[in-house]
Amino acid sequence: MILVLGVIGVSTGSIFVRLADAPALVTAAYRMGLSLVILAPFVWWKAREELRGLSIRDIRLAALSGLFLALHFATWISSLDYTAIANSVVLVNTIPLWVGLLTPMISKDRLSRATVTGIAISVIGGAIIGLGDFAVGGRALWGDFLAVLGAVFAAVYLLIGRNLRRNLSLLAYVFVCYGAAVIILWLLVLVCNFPIVGYSTKTVAAFWAMALISQVMGHSSYNWALKWFSSGMVAVSLLGEPVGSTILAYIIFGEGLTWVKFIGGLFVLSAIYITAVGEKVAD
Repeated sequence: MILVLGVIGVSTGSIFVRLADAPALVTAAYRMGLSLVILAPFVWWKAREELRGLSIRDIRLAALSGLFLALHFATWISSLDYTAIANSVVLVNTIPLWVGLLTPMISKDRLSRATVTGIAISVIGGAIIGLGDFAVGGRALWGDFLAVLGAVFAAVYLLIGRNLRRNLSLLAYVFVCYGAAVIILWLLVLVCNFPIVGYSTKTVAAFWAMALISQVMGHSSYNWALKWFSSGMVAVSLLGEPVGSTILAYIIFGEGLTWVKFIGGLFVLSAIYITAVGEKVAD
C-alpha cells in the first residue's frame, strides 16, 4: 500500500513541473528544498539522536545518494522543456533496466527470476506507452537523452539507498540524502544565476505541491520500501508512473491517451504484480 501511495505521488511530478513557470534547476531546487522544510519537524522529533550517531561512512553514502538524486531531477526536469510528458516519463522510467544492469556492481541484492521477468515486461510496457508518440527532431532527441540520463542517475540513487536503508531509519536517511541534493541543486542555481524569487502564485503553488505530493509522499514512500523490498522490486514499481502521468497529462493538458498507451499500461501493471508476488519481503 505504501508503494501504491508512492506511485500516485510520483505520477504528479511531471504535471507540476509543467505548471511551474520556472527554469528546470530552480524547479528541482524548490522541490527538494521545500520537501526538507516539510520533513524537518518530524526529523527533529523522531530521528535527531540517530542523526547524531551516524558514522562518517553512512553520512558519505547518504550524501552520495543525494548527489545522484539531484542529478536525476536536474536532467529529468530539464527534459520536459524539450519533449512531451509521455516521452520523458517513459524514458526516465527505464530505471528497472539500469537497476538490473548495475545491481551486481553497487548493491548486495541478487535479482530474483520474478524481478528479472518484471523488469523485461515493464520495459516493454514503457516502450508501448511511448510508441508512436516520440517526436522527431533535435530538441526532442535532446530531451529524450536527458530523460535517459535521469533514469541512470535514479537507478544509482535507489541502489545506494537500498544498502543504507538496511540500517538507517527512513527519516535519518532522507534527511541526509535530501539535504545533500538541496545543497547541490541550490549551488547550481546560484552558479547559473537563475532568479530565485518573483515567481507567480501558480508557480509557487506548484513548487509546494511537488514538495509535498511528489517528493514527501512519492519518493519517501519508495525510500521507506527500500528497507523491505529489493531495489529491483522498487524500481519496477516506479513503472506505475507512466500510467498515472499519461492519464493526468491527458486530463490537464490534452496530451494523447490512446489504446496503445492503455495496453502499455496493462503491461506495466502486470510487471509490478509479477515482481511483487515473487519478491521475498525482508524479515
